[in-house]
Amino acid sequence: MSPVYQTPEQCERWHKRTCARCRRYGWFAANWPDGHICRTCHDKALRVRGRCPGCDTDRALPGLRPGDGAPICPDCAGFTVSYQCIRCGHEGKLHAHHLCTRCTFKDRLAELLDDGTGRIRPELIPLADSLLAMDNPLSGLTWLYTRKGRTDSPEYLLRRLGRGEIELTHEAFHTLQPWRAVAHLRELLMACGVLPVVDKQICSFERWLVGHLADITDPEDAQLIRRFATWEVLPRLRTRAEKKPITPSGRRYAGDQVKHATAFLRWLSEQGLTLATCGQSNIDTWHVEHNEHGRNTIRPFLLWCIANRLTRRFRLPAAVVRQASPLPDHERVALLGRLLTDHDLPLRPRVAAAIVLLYAQPLSRIVRLTIDDVLRDDDGQTLLRLGEPPSPVPEPVAALLLSWIDQRDNMNTATNRDSRWLFPGRRAGQPMHPETLAALVNELGIPATAGRAAAIREHVLETPAPVVADALGYHQVTTAKLATQAGGTWSRYAAGDHLKSPSGWTPRRTHDS
Repeated sequence: MSPVYQTPEQCERWHKRTCARCRRYGWFAANWPDGHICRTCHDKALRVRGRCPGCDTDRALPGLRPGDGAPICPDCAGFTVSYQCIRCGHEGKLHAHHLCTRCTFKDRLAELLDDGTGRIRPELIPLADSLLAMDNPLSGLTWLYTRKGRTDSPEYLLRRLGRGEIELTHEAFHTLQPWRAVAHLRELLMACGVLPVVDKQICSFERWLVGHLADITDPEDAQLIRRFATWEVLPRLRTRAEKKPITPSGRRYAGDQVKHATAFLRWLSEQGLTLATCGQSNIDTWHVEHNEHGRNTIRPFLLWCIANRLTRRFRLPAAVVRQASPLPDHERVALLGRLLTDHDLPLRPRVAAAIVLLYAQPLSRIVRLTIDDVLRDDDGQTLLRLGEPPSPVPEPVAALLLSWIDQRDNMNTATNRDSRWLFPGRRAGQPMHPETLAALVNELGIPATAGRAAAIREHVLETPAPVVADALGYHQVTTAKLATQAGGTWSRYAAGDHLKSPSGWTPRRTHDS
């Protein structure tokens, strides 16, 4: 909204003018001493803050000093309108009733979260406090007005929360729409402690499962798939989440297991069969008709059916795991050199791609790094904690990494204002989505999968596989297999501290001792 205008001349703001600053022709928002100003320049100027060179006071600097164009305060610029909030005194862009953005945002939240008593619902006070603490309240106010007046808007969901129409449980959020807005709100509630913290990917799977089960027409099939998802798929996801966050690919694989199990039951029905009457020949036919991914994802369902005696025992083909072909090492080094020398490339994907090419880290693991994983030793050497011990970062990459930490994105909203993530995301308490980061890395021309395969191959050729596993967070079996495939000479290297004697061992005495 525009600021309050006090003179008839300023009330002519609905007339079109050429902006005195950007020289664009259109509707103007204010008539300042340097001319008519459009809304974009008006709002941009009011966001400039600092110490006025004219009066040496720290305040908003929307004016321009004649001659050198230095930003100056409204008083020194000769403004006839005040931009101070009548409630808190903050100087900046004003909204209705001469209130600043933060006070307007506060009033709007209080209205939406009202439980009918004129006060915010007590359980939602932490949510309101978290939103109001954001560095840029205009982002929060803009979020509230998204899709205003519609039943899929944030303000509609918040109003229902305030009235108690939506229970504060994860189950209540499974059926709400639109799912993206609901997921964002649920993560805000988890970040401020209103809802218990659950892995993001488990929330996504449970929400998807409700819709998937509703689309199954056969009641018996729906009941069987619900049992499989509840007692086999979800427990495995929760167990994995206790050790480390589930990746989007892990959640996608769990969904594929349920989808292929549903497709298998539908296929049996079309053949006039059931699980009890299904034979080995039918299993073989299914495997012949489907691709490798389909064969791999149906395997957990069939094993679960056999274990629960829902069908007879079958001979199932072993799961096939394929590895990407690595880049030639000279190409990997050339790509790394381009990342370090081409300063026109965006900083975020440069840093992520450098970690891929140097330390063979998948992007799903890179997005889980925090700024606390970037260390400094007593000698000033930068270290990156990917395993134990932390890995040294060579100076050109260290400078790039530290530069990114000082200017990370997505830090001015309620979701991540205090984020420790190395790559903060837009969702509350969540890092950047690995697929989003992968798209940015691919735009630089960096083949992440082939580059990672080349990097880990080079590591196991130069260093014992157990050492690589500990330092880079790989499983020792994985690095041992890679070393064997690459023809490494460290395949018989024993893991552990080679300077320490085994427990209970004493040196044998000689005649000289």
